[in-house]
Amino acid sequence: MIKTCPVSRRRLLASGAAAALVAGLAPSRLLAAEPLKVAGIYTVPVEQQWVSRIHKAAEAAVARGEIEYTFSENVSNTDYARVMREYAEGGVQMLVGEVFGVEQEAREVAAEYPNVAMLMGSSFKEDPALANFSVFDNYIQDAAYLSGIIAGAMTKSGSIGMVGGFPIPEVNRLMHAFMAGAREIRPDIRFQVSFIGSWFDPPRAKETAFGMIEAGADVMYAERFGVSDAAKEKGVLAIGNVIDTQADYPDTVVASALWHFEPTLDRAVAAVKAGTFKAEDYGVYSQMIHGGCSLAPLGTFEGKVPEAALKLVAEREAAIRSGSFVVAINDDEPKSS
Repeated sequence: MIKTCPVSRRRLLASGAAAALVAGLAPSRLLAAEPLKVAGIYTVPVEQQWVSRIHKAAEAAVARGEIEYTFSENVSNTDYARVMREYAEGGVQMLVGEVFGVEQEAREVAAEYPNVAMLMGSSFKEDPALANFSVFDNYIQDAAYLSGIIAGAMTKSGSIGMVGGFPIPEVNRLMHAFMAGAREIRPDIRFQVSFIGSWFDPPRAKETAFGMIEAGADVMYAERFGVSDAAKEKGVLAIGNVIDTQADYPDTVVASALWHFEPTLDRAVAAVKAGTFKAEDYGVYSQMIHGGCSLAPLGTFEGKVPEAALKLVAEREAAIRSGSFVVAINDDEPKSS
């Protein structure tokens, strides 16, 4: 399904402006004069946590008049390359999306359309030989670590359940950071870790979480949708990931590690308009020091989290923002205790 933001226009740029994007060289005067044509290609609904942050950032750029934005959601991996080509042929100047399951095919398409800038979520690094293909990932381990400190202070059983989609680097590093934070408060804490083999299967995530709760977990790390539903039904707590769902689970979700995609997208758009877009890793802009992630406000859990944990969170956050404390990045698959 292809959708367009209400304020977007479906038209091509002047052919000269589009062609001059080759090798990352854009006619900055022409591009700066009008919004950049951007298309998002997503394998899941835009409501899904991870994709929703890209979508939100794009809509904000639309509201500022910086881009025109069209998107396709629920695109299968087998159809991803075709949709990329369709947008490239249609005159889009920049593609944004996630190619974790189609790395090789996506890069082949990028080589076919060197005049189209591509900013893609990827588990791999950029290739200097592919000048128009940049990568990013949600390196929000800083916020995940801080949320782990809170989780460690809130568990009474000393057992935390963690349900993820797939054991890929961008999930693994967040889980490890969360676990490290929890151990700061309670070194003997135990973790139950499981992956459901899907990016969007709330029923499966919920059932997996039920099993962990029955095995003693009283705090759940909700990397996937469905986990907080199980926590709510069973009367245990949950820690959110990427988005803040506390409004939907006011008595369940204590805190969340939030991803802000705006620093990533805004830099990429500016680079295309300036004619300086090139193959690089934009993952760094997801880090807290660049405003790419944060810990959600406690909201309904104000006054319910132990002061010692809040003090440690404040100290660590200040150190992370100053650069004096670095949360370790561990991309290895996490295991149950």
